[in-house]
Amino acid sequence: MKPSNPKIIFLFGPPGAGKGTQAELLADRFNLHYLESSKVIELNITQAGNSLANEKKLWTKGILNTPEVVAVWFQRKIKELAAENKSLVMTGFARTVYEAEKIIPLLKELYGIKNIKVVLIALSAQESIFRNSHRRICELMRHPILYSKETASLKYCLLDGSKLIKRKGLDDPKTIKVRLKEYEKRTLPVIQYLKKEGLKIKKVNGEQSVAEVLNDILRVI
Repeated sequence: MKPSNPKIIFLFGPPGAGKGTQAELLADRFNLHYLESSKVIELNITQAGNSLANEKKLWTKGILNTPEVVAVWFQRKIKELAAENKSLVMTGFARTVYEAEKIIPLLKELYGIKNIKVVLIALSAQESIFRNSHRRICELMRHPILYSKETASLKYCLLDGSKLIKRKGLDDPKTIKVRLKEYEKRTLPVIQYLKKEGLKIKKVNGEQSVAEVLNDILRVI
């Protein structure tokens, strides 16, 4: 069953582009389900235990997980959400052309191409490394805490009171550089595939304030 008045918003961009923050804002504004690739992958890997040891190894090193495996996880999740009449905002996915080839036709079938919007949040490599190396998430809900001089000394999340932690390994400068190379080599080509599929790509400047980026996204979608 197709969702009533469906909407799919894809947010692309390098690590630290603010995709998660913008997705949360869009989800709240348009009543969308926020489908975050990193959480879907993390959940499947942690629940699988030793049966996905190789996938866990890739994940902790900042290398993209096996596309064939990830595509299955997302096909299952998307079908589940569509059956619940959910409109979606998605970040960090599709990360490879293979994944896009498996997911985009499904989304076209379930939601219709006219209801799929794609936004590319541009960010320099230097800014990406800085943002990620200073990034923290709350231990309970695992949402990111924006780094600033006001939040630099915070030890606990203001929303749920849990400790603020760094994602071990994932946000080390060395790992971030690997993630950036993976993004440039394997994820950016997805944009060309989406164009071939008839989707329009809207680009916004990610090196602005959160409010300014949001306004630009709202303008282009």
